[in-house]
Amino acid sequence: MKNLIFIIIIFLNISYANSQNKGIDQDKIKEDLNEIITDISQNYVYLKEKNIGLNCIKEYYGNEIKNIKTEEETVLFFEYLLDEFYDNHLTLRTNRNSSYRLFAPIYTTIENNKPIITNVWQTQIENLNQDIIGAEIIKFNGIDFEQVIKEFPTHCNDKSSQEVKEWIANKILAGRCNEPRLLSLKLPNNEEIEFDLDHLKLKDTNELLTSKLISNIGIIRINNSLGNDNLVDEFDKTLNSLSSTKGLIIDLRNTIFGGDSYEARGIMSRFISKPKPYQRHSYLAKSQNNPNIERSWVEYVSPRLKQYKNPVVILVGRWTGSMGEGLAIGFEGMERAKIVGSEMRRLAGEVYDFGFKNQNYGYKLSTAKLFHINGTIREAYIPTNYIKQTTTKKDEVLEKGIQLINKITE
Repeated sequence: MKNLIFIIIIFLNISYANSQNKGIDQDKIKEDLNEIITDISQNYVYLKEKNIGLNCIKEYYGNEIKNIKTEEETVLFFEYLLDEFYDNHLTLRTNRNSSYRLFAPIYTTIENNKPIITNVWQTQIENLNQDIIGAEIIKFNGIDFEQVIKEFPTHCNDKSSQEVKEWIANKILAGRCNEPRLLSLKLPNNEEIEFDLDHLKLKDTNELLTSKLISNIGIIRINNSLGNDNLVDEFDKTLNSLSSTKGLIIDLRNTIFGGDSYEARGIMSRFISKPKPYQRHSYLAKSQNNPNIERSWVEYVSPRLKQYKNPVVILVGRWTGSMGEGLAIGFEGMERAKIVGSEMRRLAGEVYDFGFKNQNYGYKLSTAKLFHINGTIREAYIPTNYIKQTTTKKDEVLEKGIQLINKITE
């Protein structure tokens, strides 16, 4: 009887393993690996700056194919490959339970080789009861944070580089979807606390935008809707209702996923009386065995409907992403608004979709660089009115925006 049970257990284990392997063709994965490497080499506009050896990518990931047994492992295989380039704009167009999220509601900067929490998404968090600005991250899920960075599943980038290390540190804070995110922190007063990132609750903002009045200053907050065409009509109605205000604040601190230039141009078009340039595009045109030639052009916005002519301030932060970043530099490039806040999400370049031959999902690559009209590359832009977040007890960015409008209209 014991032998029979043992045989049944072995049979079930074999059946489970076979079910996991079903549909996994390692030759097809190799074919897709070659395809994504080719696409990166030919189309990724930041390849030279990243200084990642494609030979390392090809060798390491080529050797890993033999270990792939499941569909989920296949997804992670390509996810980790894109992570080698420490670029939040390079993403796989799918995810699994063990995938890393795209962002966290806090941001850490490496200062004196220590990970310090420098930004918290206070305007979007409902239940933030502890001011953790300036705290050092000591451990993640009980493991020394430095060790977690070293064990992050990339192998071809330089984890000793501050830029790479900071990117990885924030990817760790984003965390895997199926794992906890318990931080051990040392506060600026040297008090050590345990902080559970997963206990933070983000506001449920279903409206495309929200608006309010403060001392005759209109405030329009875009609720992560720059990819929804209906936003333009909603913005028109709201702006019309605020036409008599002495100034306007457009809050872009919740545009984490970016959006489309249709929405951005639709918004900017309400603030100018003649066509204005708002950003520059650039990419390298390639010809086999011939020099690469840069191609660049400037994109304009044309005026639309009744213009709002009073002072405008744009609020930005670490969760202002992609087209939100383009909207901010566009307003400044048109000399139509003052920008207030911290560094933005720094999503580099203009992305396009690419597809695998054998997988039913694809990936995004940046194929062109984007610039402020003054020549500053978008991801390096620092707001003219820079605000270093020092506390979560008040909204320092909004306060500065109101102060600027009051000063202009005195």
